[in-house]
Amino acid sequence: MESVDQKGEKNSPEANIKPGIYSKAIRAGKRTYFFDVKSTRNNEYYLTITESKRKFIDNGNFRYEKHKLFLYPEDFEKFAGTLEEIIQYIKDEQPELEPKASEEPAEQKNEEEISVDVESELAGKDFSDIDFEDI
Repeated sequence: MESVDQKGEKNSPEANIKPGIYSKAIRAGKRTYFFDVKSTRNNEYYLTITESKRKFIDNGNFRYEKHKLFLYPEDFEKFAGTLEEIIQYIKDEQPELEPKASEEPAEQKNEEEISVDVESELAGKDFSDIDFEDI
């Protein structure tokens, strides 16, 4: 769908998209959270929070699954207060699930465990008697 500007010239839909005013991204394991400040046509700011997660399809390709939340200024205080309350409840009721900053993600641990296993497996082998005539 095309629009017409004040001079009567046609614009592409991409020309009507306003850039974000302020953005932050948080990478959290397999997910990325985007916090974007945007403005309405009346120049009123609002917040979008987008959760993006890469999903693999059967053929080996992937797509991004996204969930978006729109938060308006009149709701900021209630939202922030409730979010803090819920996070505190989770920390109080299930402290063992609280991630420790010193812990590495499980994927990194597995890679290290595999490399250690390979090194220990090869440690007892003698590789000094190599014959290059077969090359």
